[in-house]
Amino acid sequence: MYPDRSITPQYGAGLPIALFVITVLSLLVLGMSQLQQGTGQALSLQVQSQRAFFAAESGAQAAVRKALDSGCPAVLSASPLNFSAGGLAGCSASLGCESVDGQISGPGGDTIYTIFSTGSCGTGPDEAERDIEVRVR
Repeated sequence: MYPDRSITPQYGAGLPIALFVITVLSLLVLGMSQLQQGTGQALSLQVQSQRAFFAAESGAQAAVRKALDSGCPAVLSASPLNFSAGGLAGCSASLGCESVDGQISGPGGDTIYTIFSTGSCGTGPDEAERDIEVRVR
């Protein structure tokens, strides 16, 4: 009744190839997601570092004004400066000052002030600090 057909085993590579392709694609997706996460963390730290630089710069500018008006004690009494407005909210600047009297000819006086300002922003793994040193007479 049935025609006589010889049954031959079939060998295919479809399933192993499909498993291999799925494995390779999943590893690629995993690698790309880890790369994106690392890039996001680096960008966040870069932003905090820039904010810390601007906090240190702002602290140094305020300290220069105080040093020229009243000397180093006024600078040291103003430290630390805590910022609350704008892009520096949550940042602070720690100030330091040294003065040296010298025999300098010309306008501007004989006292040289060296002002140290350390700006810091963020907490934990996103914390960044930047240091600035300014000399003025």
